[in-house]
Amino acid sequence: MAPRPRELTPDRSARHLFGSEMRRHRELAAMSLESLAGVLRYAKSSLARYETADAMIPPDLPGRLDAAFGTDGLFEKLYGLAKYEIHPDRYRRLMELEARARIIDEYAGHVVPGLFQTEDYARALFRVTNPRATAEQIEEKVAARLSRQALLTADPGPDLTVILDESVIRRSVGGPTVMREQLARLHDLVDTPTTTIQLLPFAHGAHALLGGGMLQLMTMSDKSSVVYEEGLTSGTLVEDEEMVRTRRRDYDLMRAYALSPRETAAHIRSAMEALPS
Repeated sequence: MAPRPRELTPDRSARHLFGSEMRRHRELAAMSLESLAGVLRYAKSSLARYETADAMIPPDLPGRLDAAFGTDGLFEKLYGLAKYEIHPDRYRRLMELEARARIIDEYAGHVVPGLFQTEDYARALFRVTNPRATAEQIEEKVAARLSRQALLTADPGPDLTVILDESVIRRSVGGPTVMREQLARLHDLVDTPTTTIQLLPFAHGAHALLGGGMLQLMTMSDKSSVVYEEGLTSGTLVEDEEMVRTRRRDYDLMRAYALSPRETAAHIRSAMEALPS
């Protein structure tokens, strides 16, 4: 006798509603989990966990479900709500501010910013920083990281300017293949209509943000600004006007000393060429 399907709780959260609608449309289409897995090219066990909200929704699933069921963007809309729930509480406010920001200026001192990370680079980072995490926990974190990147294709989306410390492109993460793919992505984003990347070279020496991990300045449509600072294990939102001005000054000084996008692209190519085959 087949096990009875687990009861769903669509009123519990947006993620639970997503799973409930997924099962409802699957049953309306008279499809088993196995047959849906074949259509979507997903593992049956993974789909079962998305239906019961036991796993984070990967960013490519909503579009595939809409295509399979002909639901005209329903799952994309549900995911737009649910993706805020796959981040810890302290990051939800950040995501809301990112979505509202018209300009985002960011400094990254050690690793590629999350908005620009490839899937394999993000996975490698989570593995090394969470050595006791299960494969399932790692994949949930990767899905959460990739969900933020919808910001890059939003319409209208923000203008992003990123300053990378040279260590970001010189320190290999995940091995040569992973790092080469990540550097290629950075190279593609160096100078686009909405993204600009500049490198702060080792030759510059010390600077005001040398001891920090990441700084993000978000400017809203009303010209107000918010700062987000992130260290190894914690992140802080700063809305105090004086502190925001101080961090803006720090960032502007770094940008003055940073390489041009063209020079930055050349350094990224150099870092790619230096990777072992």
